[in-house]
Amino acid sequence: MITFFISIILLIVGYFTYGKYIDKMFGPRNDRPTPAYDQKDGVDYLPMNTRKNSLIQLLNIAGVGPIFGPIMGALYGPVAFIWIVIGSIFAGAVHDYLTGMISIRNKGAHLPALASKFLGNGMKHIVNLFTVLLLLLVGTVFVTSPAILLHSLMDGRVALGIIIAVIFLYYILSTVLPIDKIIGRIYPFFGAILLFSAVAIGFRLVQTGAPIPELNLSNMHPDNAPIFPLLFFTITCGALSGFHATQSPIISRTTQRESNGRQIFYGMMIAEGVIAMIWAAAAMSLFDGYGGLAEVLAAGEAALVVSEASTLLLGSALGTIAVLGVIVLPITSGDTAFRSARMVVADYLTFSQGKVWKRFAIAVPMFLISFVLTQIDFTILWRYFSWANQMTAVIALWVGVMYLLLAGKNHWVATIPAVFMTFNVVTYILYAQIGLGLDLNIAYAGGVAGTILWMIYFYRVYRKTVGQEDFLIDYPIPAKAEA
Repeated sequence: MITFFISIILLIVGYFTYGKYIDKMFGPRNDRPTPAYDQKDGVDYLPMNTRKNSLIQLLNIAGVGPIFGPIMGALYGPVAFIWIVIGSIFAGAVHDYLTGMISIRNKGAHLPALASKFLGNGMKHIVNLFTVLLLLLVGTVFVTSPAILLHSLMDGRVALGIIIAVIFLYYILSTVLPIDKIIGRIYPFFGAILLFSAVAIGFRLVQTGAPIPELNLSNMHPDNAPIFPLLFFTITCGALSGFHATQSPIISRTTQRESNGRQIFYGMMIAEGVIAMIWAAAAMSLFDGYGGLAEVLAAGEAALVVSEASTLLLGSALGTIAVLGVIVLPITSGDTAFRSARMVVADYLTFSQGKVWKRFAIAVPMFLISFVLTQIDFTILWRYFSWANQMTAVIALWVGVMYLLLAGKNHWVATIPAVFMTFNVVTYILYAQIGLGLDLNIAYAGGVAGTILWMIYFYRVYRKTVGQEDFLIDYPIPAKAEA
């Protein structure tokens, strides 16, 4: 349990030390009006206080990732703790902070617009398509997964179709209504359930003296799956996740001052890391070893682990509340996945969103596509999510590298994780069965080659843009705010 305590302490200390350094290095300026004010439209652009923004950001980025991912990553053993701690402090939180702050400096621009600006115009169409597809897949899965959990929690007393319909209705309203009308009001309640769930599970692990294993570098996976690169695609939320790059710009449009960024963007990623640590520890210690955990995962995937761990530690009544806390996560990421997709499409089409019919004009086709996806088996497509998610993180990190380079700031804080994850992504798609299925050593060599090729392209883009003093701020989002 010493490893568990040290890991939690390191995450918290990381926020007050490395997080403070990142913030100071970036240089927030409160004399600059944020998009919440200079683009204010009363829908997506409007100021909200830091506490509310922080809570919304945490729920937006969480999904089931910081729970389901660490539970599956627990199969590798305590080495998973290393990735959660190092990944959260030096990669994930930096990724989220830079994405959010650069978006603020560019009038609330989403990742496709930022990629087009900082990585070359040719990236615009590719990243737009890539981002919208990722968001639709996330949103659709976050309709079905909480619906199934709720259906099970209610012992099948309410038809699954009815639950899905209710979730869809909520998603539609939260996608088109002003952000402060539903999301801004209901998230404090959702957040209370989430925090209760995580704190209660963590407290009971300590109180009961759960046999949380101490740190070692051995690979405990029952199938001997290689730690590198697979662990980094199993634990994404809770360490580093590209999905966050689609969510931070939502809050960049409601942030009151640039100085709020460290708490909202860096801090909430650290909070997610703590949640990931708690569930990874629970998975490693409650099921009679890694073989027992593998059996539970095979019987009911990560959802069954959540249900059994919650009941075992908290009893049936409080355990049910804890499970509700897990159900809340996909719902609060699903709604903002669709909302983010609407905003990305609107920016791409230069289609202002001040009037409600314009929001419905984009949202309705998206939800029709999502509904169709719930009726078919797209498991094969979803297998590519981990790769797509981390590929998005790579794009966001390189945007951060370019910004810091052009600003004359310490780009290494983004360059190191960007290079590492670029190598990871290329190696993964070459090695994994969903990719080319090559020998691992060949995949490593291909990962090196692919990373070098990307860095050559990146350097060429940098040479074309260096010296443009007005390049860093005020990205002209075409969809102007309406009165």
